[in-house]
Amino acid sequence: MNGFRRRVGKRAGIAAGLTSLLVPAALVVGAAPAQAASCNVTTGPYQKQVEKFLGRTVDGRQSLGDCQAIQAFQRKHGITPTMGYAGPVTWRTMNTMIQQKAAGTNPNKAGKCPTNKGRIACVDLTRQLSWIQDGSRLKYGPVPVRTGKDGTETRTGLKKIYWRNINHWSTLYHVSMPYAQFFDGGQAFHSTTKSMWNPPGSGGCVNMRSADAKAYWNLLRNGDDVYVYGRKPGT
Repeated sequence: MNGFRRRVGKRAGIAAGLTSLLVPAALVVGAAPAQAASCNVTTGPYQKQVEKFLGRTVDGRQSLGDCQAIQAFQRKHGITPTMGYAGPVTWRTMNTMIQQKAAGTNPNKAGKCPTNKGRIACVDLTRQLSWIQDGSRLKYGPVPVRTGKDGTETRTGLKKIYWRNINHWSTLYHVSMPYAQFFDGGQAFHSTTKSMWNPPGSGGCVNMRSADAKAYWNLLRNGDDVYVYGRKPGT
């Protein structure tokens, strides 16, 4: 009988061990949810600015709710590490959005993009904005864009569209570049599936949302001017 009890107890111990391996940690009573565990609850250097942008209580102190709201923003736009920390990259992205919104329907208020060229596509690297104007009349935009990262910046200056390919395939990056309109060597307007606020940026092209890239394709032609100016934040 004692031998039978020892065998039963041994089997029960093995079963319990297997169960502990199979049950996810998040389901164990008292375990913290995985999302909460991955949150950085340290107060960041841009805590108040980020809290204000997200509509949170602006107290300058990181809470779990703050962290989760920041995480959601970071996940949406591909900001890594996705830890919910109010750091410089997250705030830089938010600040760019604020500047883009402030541009309203008059993106060339400062007159930095030429108005004596007729139809022209303007690219403001500082605000990560682009639009098409004819003289001083706005024809399309402004729309958010994603330009070259540090080391592969979108080059500034006055250019011209010289080649267009609606279904272009990049042999350099091995990616699709729909509605590609080249204006400076290998740099072009084209659509991408990434967020326009996804850091650090492109390989030099002006990335656009699909609808905007299609509109540019329909409005622009070979020989049309492109003017790139400013400096992308973080470069």
